[in-house]
Amino acid sequence: MIFFQTIAVAFAMFSAVPVPQFQWNEKNMRYAMCAFPLIGLVIGGLWSLCGALPLPALVKAGGFCLLPVWVTGGIHLDGYADTCDALSSYGDREKKLEILKDPHCGAFAVIRLCSYFLAYFALCTAVQFTPRTGFLWTLALVLERALSGLAVAAFPMAKNTGLAHTFASAADRKTVRSVLFGLTLALCAALTALGGWGLALAAVLIFARYYVVSKKQFGGITGDLAGWFLQKAELWMLAALCACQWGGLL
Repeated sequence: MIFFQTIAVAFAMFSAVPVPQFQWNEKNMRYAMCAFPLIGLVIGGLWSLCGALPLPALVKAGGFCLLPVWVTGGIHLDGYADTCDALSSYGDREKKLEILKDPHCGAFAVIRLCSYFLAYFALCTAVQFTPRTGFLWTLALVLERALSGLAVAAFPMAKNTGLAHTFASAADRKTVRSVLFGLTLALCAALTALGGWGLALAAVLIFARYYVVSKKQFGGITGDLAGWFLQKAELWMLAALCACQWGGLL
């Protein structure tokens, strides 16, 4: 029962997928971050289904672009927008953290979101779908969530409140780190073996930047910064996927 509750907690928090509701407690939150990558499997499966359907090219690209938003409910995009506002303020650490808490959407967030979706949609129009491509992209979506969960269990927290702190405090951090680090290595190896080493490289490089930016600019990570990482990783992995196809590697 705890196994299914753990998965339900992860999906209830990080997706818009209907799942049974349970009261969050120490037991079902302990390994919730280990279940977080499963959401990547769901998105990847729907993405592959969209790619396999006989749809016009632009409609298919629109599906590729919007499916992650529909499945997640936009929770990561919200963090991306808030973080873009904070980074664009060029204020001190306290100012940036204050902006993260502000529920209003600033001009820089709107600009970055519009730019993000334009770039994402453009890349989606360039993707040539094949079953292999769908499998690689699914692995990449799982990988970015494994890295995000790993960060929650391994990176310093910017504050003692908020979503990231709640999950980090409830987690068996040592076990979560071990599981997600092992999963990350396995996914990177699988992507490399299938010719998608560029996707793995993009994810790891953005993960490294995530650590540097969060520690230098904010003193640690927050839930908003986790969303910022996921969206940036997804965009750059998609660019890497297109580059691998253009280079004849896939």
